[in-house]
Order: sequence, then structure tokens, then C-alpha cells
Amino acid sequence: MIKSKSSFEFIALMASLMAMAALAIDAILPAMSIIGSVIGVENPRDNQLLITMIFLGLGFGQLLFGPLSDSFGRKPLVYFGFLIFIAASFVCVCSTSLEMMIFGRILQGLGLSAPRTISYSMIRDSFQGNEMARVMSFVTVVFIIVPTLAPAFGMYVLEVYSWKAIFYFQLVFCVLIALWFSNRQEETLTEENRIPFTRRLFVSGFIELLKYKSSLVYTTISGIIMGSFMLYLSSSQQIFQVQYGLVDEFPYIFAGLAISFGASTFLNGRLVMKYGMEQLIKISLIGYILSSMVYLIVFYNQGNPSIEVFLTFLVLQFVSLGFLFGNLKSISLQPIGHIAGIGAAITGFISTLFAVPIGGFIGTFISVSAYPMFVGFFLCGLFSLLLYIGFKRSRFSV
Repeated sequence: MIKSKSSFEFIALMASLMAMAALAIDAILPAMSIIGSVIGVENPRDNQLLITMIFLGLGFGQLLFGPLSDSFGRKPLVYFGFLIFIAASFVCVCSTSLEMMIFGRILQGLGLSAPRTISYSMIRDSFQGNEMARVMSFVTVVFIIVPTLAPAFGMYVLEVYSWKAIFYFQLVFCVLIALWFSNRQEETLTEENRIPFTRRLFVSGFIELLKYKSSLVYTTISGIIMGSFMLYLSSSQQIFQVQYGLVDEFPYIFAGLAISFGASTFLNGRLVMKYGMEQLIKISLIGYILSSMVYLIVFYNQGNPSIEVFLTFLVLQFVSLGFLFGNLKSISLQPIGHIAGIGAAITGFISTLFAVPIGGFIGTFISVSAYPMFVGFFLCGLFSLLLYIGFKRSRFSV
């Protein structure tokens, strides 16, 4: 357990490690159409690949850095991940084609998967149970500040400098966070708790994970819900800037929605100690389904509603997401604290296997209307709730 006097800095530092991924994803949102034009993208919907492909790198990278961090410690692998991210950022800056940019974005995700995944492991090294969920919620609140500000930051850099400068500023933040992490954070995985590295480390970790059905179920639900959120991220620029024509207002709209997400996450940090993770997950899934279902019924066979109405429904979705993300991640890691590194890696990878295809496939239907996005919200919420109910019934029937 970390000392209470340093808990605030620990939360801020863990959030910063996670936030580098959010910065890399969200800061380029206002520049997507410009980047697409420069690198020769013919179909505007292909610009969504600049968002979804970084998640692919994040997912696969976890399989590498999670197990290695169980063997060699958390801190060295974070440094290595940052080095990969720096190299990948230069690939993006030098890109002259969509294929090269996609490669750079995947490589960025690969590098950022180290601090993102290992931060979860470090939290699990230090906390457990509802207390871990509470800390995870507060980490997420701090982490939310970055996607709140990132599009506005990206817009400012784009107007004053160029789209390439967005990547250069990300490099500066990367170095600053690495220095902070190096000087202020102790290693959380002691020598006696490290697992000797072998070629079978991943296989043995996966076999161990299979023993815990709850981890698999909640990881799958997390992946489905993450897929619906990825759908929003990849299509938000097209919906707000193209469909609604809100080019200059887009960063502020994005920030407002992120604040609603952060507020519910902060509230979750207080309520989870009273009601527990499972109860909040169930209520939030029901709310997620109901709000999207109302939208589908009211606006069936119609165009987009007014921006005020549209944002109201998105806020309802984001409030539910704020309760879901931290709780789902915490409850999936709870039974596997003895393999926190490989456990975080495999559960994160499984989530990504669900999320990337969901976000990418449904995103192809978003052209002239945002209606398909709410179809995706509804289906993801419904499948997740059915999976949750099925698991609970099977557990009680045993």
C-alpha cells in the first residue's frame, strides 16, 4: 500500500501515464481532414483509421509489456514504451501516404501500451477491492482532463503552427512525464514477487486467467463497451464538423462531453464504496441501453436532431460510461492480482479484440446521420447486459 501522503501524486502520475494515449488519440481530431488531404486519403471515412488503428497497437502492445513487467519490473518497461512512441511519432510526421500514417499510429499505440497497461498493474500492486475501484475512479477523473483539453489544444496548434506540430508537442509531454515518473515513482513490484521470464509466461498466464470466469466475463463486457466508445471517438469529427458544420465549436463540444464523463467517474469513486462495483455496473448498463433506445425510437427515419437535443442524449450515454469503465476494469483485475502484469495485458488485449472491430465496422455506416452510432450504443449495451445477467445466473446456479 502506498503512503497516504503521496497518494495524490500517485493518482496524478498514474493518470498522466494513461493520459499520453488519450493525448495521442484526441489531439489530432480537429486535424484529421487536413491530415487526410495531405497524405492523399480519397474517402473521408478512411480518416477514422487514424483513430481506430492506434487502439490496435495499444491492444497488441499489452501482450508484450504486461508479461515483461511481471518479470523485469514496471519502470524499465515504461521507459522502453516511451522510446517506441517517440520513434513512431517521427514516422507519423514524415508520412506521405495513408498506409505509412497507419503504421505510425499502430506503432504509437504499441509504445503507449506500456505506460497505459503498466499503470493499471501498478495500481493493482498497491490496492485491491473497492478501494482499488475508488483509486481507479479518481485516476480516471484526472485522466479525463486530457481528452477534455486535447482537441482544443490540437485546434490551437493547428491554427498557429501546423498538424505536424501536434506530434512534436506530444513528444515534449512524453519527455516531461518520463522525467517525473523517473524521479518520483518507486518500483511497485518487489524482487520477490517477480515471475521469472520464460517463453511459456504468456501461455501460463492465459491458462491461469481461464480459471477466473468473472475476469473473462467482465473483460468481454469492457471490450464491447469500449467498442461503442471507440465508435464515438472515430466518428465525432465527422458528425460535429461535417454533419453539423460545427468546425470551430468542435473542441469545446468534445470537452463538454468529456467533462460529463469525468463528473460521473468522480461520483463513482464516492458511490462504489457504498454500493459496490457489481451494482453500479448493472444500473449503468440499464441506463446506457434505455437512453440509446429512446433516441432510436424518437428519431427513427429522421435526420439528426438539433444539436442541443443530440448533445443531451450523448451526455446521458457518457454519464453511464463514467460508471462503467473504472468498475469493469477493476472488477476484471480483482481475482488476478497475483499476475497483475500479464493479467492486465491479456484482459486489455481481449477488450481490444472486441473494441476495434465494433468501432471500425459500425463507423463505416456513419455518413449523413449519427443514427448508426446510437444503434451501436444500444446493441453494445444490450449484449453487455445479457452477458452480465447470464453470468450472474450461472454463478448463483452453481
